[in-house]
Amino acid sequence: MIIRLVRLLALFVLLPAAATAAEPELKAVQVAERVWFVQGGAALGSPANRNFISNAGFVVTDDGVVVVDALGSPALAKELLAEVRRVTPQPVRHVILTHYHADHIYGLQALKAAGAGIVAHAAAREYLNSDAAARRLEASRSELAPWIDAETRLVQADRWLDADETTLVVGGTEIRIRHLGPAHTAEDLAVYVPAAGALFVGDLVFRGRVPFVGQADSRRWIASLDRLIAFKPSLVVPGHGPVSREPLADLQLTRDYLVHLRKTMGEAAKAMEPFDEAYAKTDWSRFEHLPLFRVANRMNAYNTYLLMEQQGEP
Repeated sequence: MIIRLVRLLALFVLLPAAATAAEPELKAVQVAERVWFVQGGAALGSPANRNFISNAGFVVTDDGVVVVDALGSPALAKELLAEVRRVTPQPVRHVILTHYHADHIYGLQALKAAGAGIVAHAAAREYLNSDAAARRLEASRSELAPWIDAETRLVQADRWLDADETTLVVGGTEIRIRHLGPAHTAEDLAVYVPAAGALFVGDLVFRGRVPFVGQADSRRWIASLDRLIAFKPSLVVPGHGPVSREPLADLQLTRDYLVHLRKTMGEAAKAMEPFDEAYAKTDWSRFEHLPLFRVANRMNAYNTYLLMEQQGEP
């Protein structure tokens, strides 16, 4: 039930905003040896930006390419494929999904048509086969037309993972896949390329903007961030925002935001203080400069307030 509520609340990240950023250019940038990424815009999904609001990346090996996440529309995924081909003639062997939110998965069908096998965590199957996922897609066909249309479909994984950690070796390159959910979602995966020190973290980390929290289990999310910090990566590719070459600081910022939400809203819930009063008096100064603060923060705080009523101590 909680998973379904999380996905329904995720609708807001795709709703058109009164003001949206200019459409970002989809261009692959090399960030480490054999590792490339494309960066979506810090905006809400809209027809103007083609739902290009999340990041994706790829790892070039001696025997094919491994893509991480599929972007927010089939057209974007085709552009991502064109960027892969600009870098290497190697075929795309695998697509690893960090999680099944719409802005990361609607490009899957284009990657699958190119011959890629899809890898995801088995915890995503409940949502993927739910009415909530079908309703989200139907709404996107209207809200994000023409980029999401009647031909856009939800795509199942070819390989569902259920272990805490899985190692994939492609062309001699080791890729470690670790399950860190439930956190942002039940199925959160981190993808680590040890030879490059590069860590893809999906929406466990939002860099340069306020995270979307919804009804995620923020206590476990914080624990997952602690586990990511223990990797001591050279760089982190977040689900949103630029690559971090000071990853510990950026991991810590997301962690601190979640801790702040839990502490302030937890104290208010424990004291049975009305939410509106608690929100108004809370000091948000450390985070209010971040993009999408006005869009996301109040909802994040309210859902955390409700969560803390149930969980009690932060």
